[in-house]
Amino acid sequence: MNGSQFSHQGLQFEESLLFELDRPDSCGVDFDGHADLGLAEDSLGNLYRRAPIALPGLSEPEVVRHYTRLSQKNYSIDSGLYPLGSCTMKHNPRLNEKLARLEGLGDLHPLQPVATVQGVLALYDDIGRWLQEICGMPAVALSPAAGAHGELCGMMCIRAAIDEKEGEDSSRRRVLVPESAHGTNPSTATICGFTVDPIPADAGGRIDMMAFKDKLGDGSDVAGIMITNPNTCGLFETDIAKIAELIHASGGYVYCDGANLNAIMGRVRPGDLGIDCMHINLHKTFSTPHGGGGPGAGPVVLSAALAPYAPLPWVVKTGDDKFDLIEHEPGGPAKPFGRLKGFHGQTGMFIRALAYMMSHGRDGLRQASGDAVLNANYVLAKLKDVMSPAFPEYCKHEALFDDSFLAGTGVSTMDFAKAMIDEGFHPMTVYFPLVVHGAMLIEPTETESKFALDEFIGAMRVLVERARTGPAEKFHQAPRLAPRRRIDETEAARNLRLRWLPEEPTRDAAD
Repeated sequence: MNGSQFSHQGLQFEESLLFELDRPDSCGVDFDGHADLGLAEDSLGNLYRRAPIALPGLSEPEVVRHYTRLSQKNYSIDSGLYPLGSCTMKHNPRLNEKLARLEGLGDLHPLQPVATVQGVLALYDDIGRWLQEICGMPAVALSPAAGAHGELCGMMCIRAAIDEKEGEDSSRRRVLVPESAHGTNPSTATICGFTVDPIPADAGGRIDMMAFKDKLGDGSDVAGIMITNPNTCGLFETDIAKIAELIHASGGYVYCDGANLNAIMGRVRPGDLGIDCMHINLHKTFSTPHGGGGPGAGPVVLSAALAPYAPLPWVVKTGDDKFDLIEHEPGGPAKPFGRLKGFHGQTGMFIRALAYMMSHGRDGLRQASGDAVLNANYVLAKLKDVMSPAFPEYCKHEALFDDSFLAGTGVSTMDFAKAMIDEGFHPMTVYFPLVVHGAMLIEPTETESKFALDEFIGAMRVLVERARTGPAEKFHQAPRLAPRRRIDETEAARNLRLRWLPEEPTRDAAD
């Protein structure tokens, strides 16, 4: 691009793609092609490059500036409040990061002999005991790499238990899934060979108990139920203990999606509610970095009924503070369904999460969940007079609004969310959960101060007033102040350009 095409604004720079910045005469390393480097000509065994390397030529300062400018276009929790409901985006204590980089932890190798990693195996044992205590469950599988992987682990344990008791030709292949559950739950059940039977929500946003009992029937073909609690409406499923009792009486199991554990941690133990297995997003509840595809960790806590089927490997204490890693069939009553991944789990995430737990302690974890609920209800209380709450009662960790407050304005949920960018805020989750029309799901998390919440609430109230007084066209064009403007998202999704290609030279008409 030539200089006239740049549109820098203040300290916000328009940045071209790295390959567009390519200049053949620029390179961070300068080798004279035929200079005597003191190397034998055949040192590469004739494996010389025969074609251009196809990387852009740039000086080191230009490369640094390019990536620095790109980073300035990102919105992150380190730059402002992140109200993205259902995926807890909260502050990551720097203490956790320092510990994960300690010598002896930051340089571990997964193929080291067990005798040389006794400290990290002890750490695995510690975090396992913390999770068991928090959840009131007797066993935990640490190896799942993320939330959906944890779901898969839990449902595979249920499948293994059913097949062991009733045989692979068992008729228990139906799994009940509430419409308010997380969207990955149905796909996970299907992958494990189950048939998904949805349960509608009642007018209050919780599982419709009449519909549940009707779907359950005599339960002879029901493998279990997958419940998100608190659910995606931000509400606690108050009938959870009764649901578990009925499922168990029919011979099935209860899987709980633990993505929202941060709303009840230290307040109630899932095991006491009759849960058989639950995955835990360490990268959400216990504040380890996540987003952009990882990293994550999704340990699964298991009831006594499912503990024997936990996947390998296992950490076991052999006495005298020594630990071993059981990676093959252990024999005895244990019947692991196999392995889920190459190694034991996400060690870096375990270190960070354990640091979070230990620095908070029992009382701190309880306060963290209380603050998450307090902040969400503060947002709900301060916006319910201008926005439209999906449900009238107190929420848990996230406040859910529908789009009825925008009726007649010509402004949609998406327009409103895009306008938030011009106010300096990342949009909340929109159009989810599907049980609420035009949903706007706001999760402020426990790490935000009242000052930060008041700033956010003030911006939201200003946007509501603008939407009601018009014109709607400004919302349709939003965001107008961001480095990139409004795009046709449908067109972009249907015609992805995932790879940069140089433009074809234009041929003269005379040719």
